[in-house]
Amino acid sequence: MTKTIRPLLAGNWKMNGTRASLDQIKAIADGVKAPLSEKIDTLLCPPATLLYVATALCDDSPLAIGAQDCHQQVSGAYTGDISAEMIADCFGTHVIVGHSERRRNHAESDMLVRAKAQAAHDAGLIAIICIGETAYERNSGQTLDVLKRELIGSVPDGATAATTVIAYEPVWAIGTGVVPTSEDVEEAHAFMRAELIERFGKEGANMRILYGGSVSGANARSLLDIPHVNGVLVGGQSLKAVDFLAIYAAFERQFA
Repeated sequence: MTKTIRPLLAGNWKMNGTRASLDQIKAIADGVKAPLSEKIDTLLCPPATLLYVATALCDDSPLAIGAQDCHQQVSGAYTGDISAEMIADCFGTHVIVGHSERRRNHAESDMLVRAKAQAAHDAGLIAIICIGETAYERNSGQTLDVLKRELIGSVPDGATAATTVIAYEPVWAIGTGVVPTSEDVEEAHAFMRAELIERFGKEGANMRILYGGSVSGANARSLLDIPHVNGVLVGGQSLKAVDFLAIYAAFERQFA
């Protein structure tokens, strides 16, 4: 992990969580405390139904609350969608866009993901832009080509280190328990860093690149030791406070 870049630990609850789950958010908020909270950023993205209540629960905590998707338009006749401005109005600070499940299940293109990221920026939100290759693309040697294409297509031209986070999530590793080798992750993150620097200069050098895909308390420390891994995006292991806080604790070694 590049220590000059402030790390981010982000949790994506996906379509999980009801009011009964709020105690887990409160427990996580209570566990995110100094001195570690002064050195890293921590975020949870619950379903939209819990967004406003979750931000209220975390009002006195360093734990930030974000959303899992947004529409590219500010408002309009888009039944079932929420805009970036609505997320900001609920005191959300981040939004995930371009997750592989959205790309696959809703046929979201790079162009659409870019528009959503731009909408997030316009609303004052930090966009977490997800990219990553499928098993077929990996096995056919296309990983770096996919990352290049999705970086070019999904990241708005005005992206900065303050407004944009890149999340590398190899699709074949999400929810499978399988994690790429350290060498594979290092190659992917180094490639993305070089691409970001070439396009954005200093901003690209300071933009956070997260790793996501079957992250747990057991493997988080080894992942964080890899160059250009500036944090992790966690799925299932963010649903329970005990699991998420175990990953949070893994960051302590980085500042020893």
